[in-house]
Amino acid sequence: MEVERFSALVDEAVASIPEDFRSRLDNILIEVQPIAAPEVYRGLSKNPWGLLGVYQGVPYARRGPWYGNVLPDRILIFQKPIELQARTAAEIRKLVRQVVIHEVGHYFGLTDEELRRLEAEADEAEAAGSGKSPSPL
Repeated sequence: MEVERFSALVDEAVASIPEDFRSRLDNILIEVQPIAAPEVYRGLSKNPWGLLGVYQGVPYARRGPWYGNVLPDRILIFQKPIELQARTAAEIRKLVRQVVIHEVGHYFGLTDEELRRLEAEADEAEAAGSGKSPSPL
């Protein structure tokens, strides 16, 4: 997929976030990169092909009166690993949305465990509503 189209999917995912949360996204850049740079994946002890996105910064919940004049936080979305896991355009779109929302969750201070629990609850609700089993991440 061309990077412009992939970036548009990321923008679409951000736009799908409820306004109550989207309006609190402050001092943050969301970037698309082909794959995680060595300093990113080594710092997380991860395989770059298994890393779909990452949040870097000071979570919103931990910002205090001292927070100011700092470089923007970043959410990095990694195109090639997402495309490797999701082969069709529809699967890529769905996975991009999941990754963006997951990383925005980190921006708001949620842990991986909390996010996995919320994602599982959303998958269960989707499956109950549609009668279909959700696809695994």
